[in-house]
Amino acid sequence: MSGIVHLVGAGPGAPDLLTLRAARLLAEADVVLVDRLVNPDTLNLVADHAEVIDVGKPLGGDQDAVQDAITHLMISRARAGSTVVRLKGGDPMVFGRGGEEVQALAAAGVKIEVTPGVSSVLAAAASGQFGLTHRGVASAFAVVTGTGVSGIDWNRYVTVDTLVILMGVGRRIRIATELIAAGRKNTQPVAFIESASLPSERIVYSTLDLVAAGQVDITNPAV
Repeated sequence: MSGIVHLVGAGPGAPDLLTLRAARLLAEADVVLVDRLVNPDTLNLVADHAEVIDVGKPLGGDQDAVQDAITHLMISRARAGSTVVRLKGGDPMVFGRGGEEVQALAAAGVKIEVTPGVSSVLAAAASGQFGLTHRGVASAFAVVTGTGVSGIDWNRYVTVDTLVILMGVGRRIRIATELIAAGRKNTQPVAFIESASLPSERIVYSTLDLVAAGQVDITNPAV
């Protein structure tokens, strides 16, 4: 008997932003593999008989080795006939290594389905009540990872109207400095949204030059 793996987006944090399909899959799962940024209250939807396994990657360390272990766990449990939910923060296909997991599961002959979640990209904009593509101001937006900054060509993003940077809090000074050097105006407005959708949410408004000068205090997780 073969099982199935569901890659499920848990959304930005607030449990009531989970999709109806995601809630149903959690209730039906035999095994739930939970990422680090998933709100613990979301697990109240998991059936009592299900096995819940914390697979949140620690900050730092060998991320690839941890990912390999998670992939092996999904494959082995599915091959044993279990319905497995891999519960990821945000959307599984937005900087969540979902594409890599799909490839690995497919290569192993494991059935897989993907259930989207509300990405923090969209949740943060909603919290700030500003449009990523506000009419007359922005006709496009780009989502960029803030990790591995040295490998990013910021010149590609000089003319993009709105930039949404994920996982960039720890490198915010360098990112702002390089964006200015690439040609973005130093007076351009910047918003940081901490813990979007949660009661602890905080929004800080600034400008690119002040961020580059290290004058903005922000705590992870933030967009």
